[in-house]
Amino acid sequence: MSMASLLRIILSPLILLLISITISASESHPMHGFCSVECDTELTSSSGKILIKQGTVVNAHHKVVADVYIEDGIIVSVRPNIAVGDDVKVIDATGKYVMPGGIDPHTHLEMDFMGTVTIDDFYTGQAAALAGGTTMHIDFVIPINGNLSAGFASYVDKAKKSVMDYGFHMAITKWDEAVSKEMELMVKENGINSFKFFMAYKGALMINDELLLHGLEKCKSLGALAMVHAENGDGVAEGQKRIFDLGITGPEGHALSRPPVLEGEATARAIRLASFINAPLYVVHVMSIDAMEEIAKARKSGQRVIGEPVVSGLTLDDSGLWDSDFTTAAKYVMSPPIRKTGHDKALQDALATGILQLVGTDHCAFNSTQKAFGYGDFRKIPNGVNGIEERMHLIWETMVESGKISVTDYVRITSTECAKIFNIYPRKGAILEGSDADIIVLNPNASFRISAISHHSRSDTNVYEGKTGKGKVEVTISGGRVVWEEGNLKITLGSGKYIKMPPFSYLFDGIDKADATYLASLHSPVHRTAAAAAY
Repeated sequence: MSMASLLRIILSPLILLLISITISASESHPMHGFCSVECDTELTSSSGKILIKQGTVVNAHHKVVADVYIEDGIIVSVRPNIAVGDDVKVIDATGKYVMPGGIDPHTHLEMDFMGTVTIDDFYTGQAAALAGGTTMHIDFVIPINGNLSAGFASYVDKAKKSVMDYGFHMAITKWDEAVSKEMELMVKENGINSFKFFMAYKGALMINDELLLHGLEKCKSLGALAMVHAENGDGVAEGQKRIFDLGITGPEGHALSRPPVLEGEATARAIRLASFINAPLYVVHVMSIDAMEEIAKARKSGQRVIGEPVVSGLTLDDSGLWDSDFTTAAKYVMSPPIRKTGHDKALQDALATGILQLVGTDHCAFNSTQKAFGYGDFRKIPNGVNGIEERMHLIWETMVESGKISVTDYVRITSTECAKIFNIYPRKGAILEGSDADIIVLNPNASFRISAISHHSRSDTNVYEGKTGKGKVEVTISGGRVVWEEGNLKITLGSGKYIKMPPFSYLFDGIDKADATYLASLHSPVHRTAAAAAY
């Protein structure tokens, strides 16, 4: 026997073993360990016929025990006792909840930021999402040198490796006539119906009030939703200098330099400018009582303002930033910062009572090596935490298990409201006949534990490390394919679809009438006789 033949006999089983490891992820094999970003996953699950039997089907408006029949990626029927043939995959959901897959309105995958790139791309980030029960997310496109079209093309290329459905928001970082025209292109041709304005990150992404006013006016005319990162950027820059000059250089300096008052001020300013234009406003990552109270006041007055808390702000406090280990402390650095104990409970209550409407993650993960760029200077620590995989479990534990909200409210804040705000309901965010088959089966009696060892993000840390609770996603169906079952991921590189989001969601209903009423109330211009000639 030749040496080549002998090697083939020895190596073939090893190659097969490696392939099998590559294509299937389990809870005990994190994404950064078992499969690199370059991995070309070939394994697919059937996108044909699936029956989910005898589960409690939960929508935002009601729940009922029923079967759900899926065919070719679409929900065909929702009713009791559906009979099917032997060619249909049957999932027994007795005693479990069958719900729309989560929609995360706020992520940053493969984003260039603070001299590096977020560790999760559209493959690893979405794989993590699916393992946690999220079946769609909306990512933020960052323009290239202010150019929206160039930024969009870049993100289209990044998303070629996607494994689930996604949409795009677009950031606006400068203003001129070209940007105004490009906004029209994004809405009318590229399926973007929201634009984000950063009131922080001075010298990088920050815009001023004049630009924000132009943006609000343009968004209103296009039927697109204006979004704001609300922190006073000038105040933050001053706070950073002040704290650093005091010799506070570690991660705790990040929180100290960006106090809640700066978030509250910017939130109030954005709300008032939106009121002046009479444009709907979406405030991303509401992290403080200060910002939440401004939103509550505006909504009570009838203004169309959406408040989005994120899972880190709802479930964590800032104590981790004072940890003596730099790697541990730095992993909690995000903006606006995670706040002191008390803000989290207040945000939970605001979410439960409707002051805040939906939950995102601001998943913007960096590993410990990237975070170490700011060792000795907190201003250089890349801002961002994980959450795309953990959101659905933590919100169930924090809000449903605690009795703060109902199961139907859970569906509303994790899926349906997002679909309505961004005008893709009922295609997304519902278990109804004709809706996309993006579905999770959640076992309320099963338990979960979060760890960087078992998560599917490429990050080597997790800000929710060690958190446990009840309520576990046991099955995730994305586009009619079972992609998460029995702790295994079964995903196909490039299988995700870009979801275009049309303009003029429900938030724009009645805007024209309100404008007409306002104009009629002015009693102007006043027609006057000519002034007497001066002598």
